[in-house]
Amino acid sequence: MASAAYIAECTEFPAPPQFFLRVNMAISHEVSRTPREEKIKIHFQPHEDREQVTHSMPLEKVEIFKSLEEWAEKNILIHLNPVDKSWQPQDLLPDPSSEGFIEQLIELRERSHELPDDYLVCLVGDMITEEALPTYQTQLNTVDGVRDETGASPTSWETWTRMWTAEENRHGDLLHKYLYLSGRVDMRQIEKTIQYLIGFGMCPGIENSPYLGFLYVSFQERATFISHGNTARFAKGYGDLKLAQICGTIAADEKRHETAYTEIVEKLFEIDPDTTMLAFEDMMRKKVVMPAHLMYDGQDGNLFNHFSSVAQRLGVYTAGDYANVLEFLVERWNVKKIGGLSGKGRQAQDYVCTLAPRLRKLDEQAQERAKQGRTCSFSWIFNKEIVL
Repeated sequence: MASAAYIAECTEFPAPPQFFLRVNMAISHEVSRTPREEKIKIHFQPHEDREQVTHSMPLEKVEIFKSLEEWAEKNILIHLNPVDKSWQPQDLLPDPSSEGFIEQLIELRERSHELPDDYLVCLVGDMITEEALPTYQTQLNTVDGVRDETGASPTSWETWTRMWTAEENRHGDLLHKYLYLSGRVDMRQIEKTIQYLIGFGMCPGIENSPYLGFLYVSFQERATFISHGNTARFAKGYGDLKLAQICGTIAADEKRHETAYTEIVEKLFEIDPDTTMLAFEDMMRKKVVMPAHLMYDGQDGNLFNHFSSVAQRLGVYTAGDYANVLEFLVERWNVKKIGGLSGKGRQAQDYVCTLAPRLRKLDEQAQERAKQGRTCSFSWIFNKEIVL
């Protein structure tokens, strides 16, 4: 999740959309009201400096996804785990109903004291990203051809979206409870950030297109698998084996979900290679904007980039990882050998297949910036200064 900030700063490629918070202040005074009744309303709204494109997919393409309903039922729904066999957050946390709860809680807090502040920033940022899940389900339900028109549609696409959301919901819940119990972070500031983020939404540029949507989520699931896997590895190194188990369990879920979404895109390359290739190029040219890019805590208008910088420096998720994800997907879908493409399709193929090496230069630049020693205070950890 860290790479977006560095890719945005790269001069070799066109800059992706820049986001900022625009403060609109509306002050209303009525003569008949007392000063106590006067209200000052401040509305924070995310603003994007590019024109939003909606419903870019031709209507006739919707039929492709309708025709894949049976395929999705047989090949995608199998990647969901039955609820009765799924892990739940309580399985990995102290049991408040047990007699040993206080001892378990003390042990958790003692282990958490070994976690460095910069690691906590990364863990909190990952948790906040997971907690903005309502936005992600909303985003998927804007996608033409696969949206849930009723809220409880029994078709396979809609069933997948709801059940995927239900599985993902456990991730933020688990990390939120762990951080709350640790006592190491400012939960009120974190909860404000979550509320802001859900309220602001996200602008991934998928244009209501299932081609772009499934490509985007394939990339994101791989990215979150890497990020949570790295937080697990670091937690183990810091001596918190329980936290390592927590992060590793979440990473395993992300890997399973990655498998489902990459199989969907693989099928799209099989039945409609040209449209899928052009969508892949479009997504990579726009850059894969991270889900929490509108993150805000009420104080830092550049919070996501600051969080990304810490994750880059620590190695939780880097510009190099971004390039690795692209390279992985190109190989996973055998993109180099896909035929039956138009002239524009072949140009798109060449672009996505040669992009990763150029992106790796960004990782080198990011590592150099990390040596500059810039710092930033994070409200999540009581405004402590952290090296970016």
